[in-house]
Amino acid sequence: MSLRFALLAVLSAEPMTGYDLMRFFDDSVAFIWHAPHTNIYPELRRMEAEGLLEAEELPRGQRGTKRLYRITEPGLEFLREQTQRVTEPTRERDPYRLQAAYFEWATPATVREQLRVHLEHFTRWRTAWEEHIEQLHAHRVRLLRERLDHAPEEEHEAIVAFKVFAYRGMAERARMEIEWARVGLELVDRLEGEGWHGSQPAAGAEGSRVGAGADPPEG
Repeated sequence: MSLRFALLAVLSAEPMTGYDLMRFFDDSVAFIWHAPHTNIYPELRRMEAEGLLEAEELPRGQRGTKRLYRITEPGLEFLREQTQRVTEPTRERDPYRLQAAYFEWATPATVREQLRVHLEHFTRWRTAWEEHIEQLHAHRVRLLRERLDHAPEEEHEAIVAFKVFAYRGMAERARMEIEWARVGLELVDRLEGEGWHGSQPAAGAEGSRVGAGADPPEG
């Protein structure tokens, strides 16, 4: 899967400007596929050049213009082909477990802080994903309503069910990460109680709070 696939998937519901797409990536698609704004416009231009999209110039304000992107039949065919393709699972590149495997080089305080950051991050995202699932069930997601309005009624159940299935997987993963962090905090308490003090930093070195990643979109 790729940014191209994600953009085409969103545009298959309705035409949008680049600004609209960035807003949807912040508010909905970002739940499962993060994309920096700086990557979206170049990809739209490439897809337009390749015939996967067509664009219409619309007025914006007194003198400006904006481009309204619409998926073409070749774009829909690309989307179908990508969805039909069986994606092999990739080898793991897990920064959390890699760092944890060498926590003996850190201090107990640093390990606790890292695990608390991890727990806070996935707690926020679990809440966001579960709330989004509720919105999908209730058909309160605007893009979902647009998609349902243009789809045959016999496809409605599948459209909603597969989206709920995808976000449910993210929520379940978050629960696992939360439990893992809690077990880690208990482990640090036990090891420190048994005399482990970790590897003390060199004189003058200071630890810093590791960022927990982007906050989940609001709303």
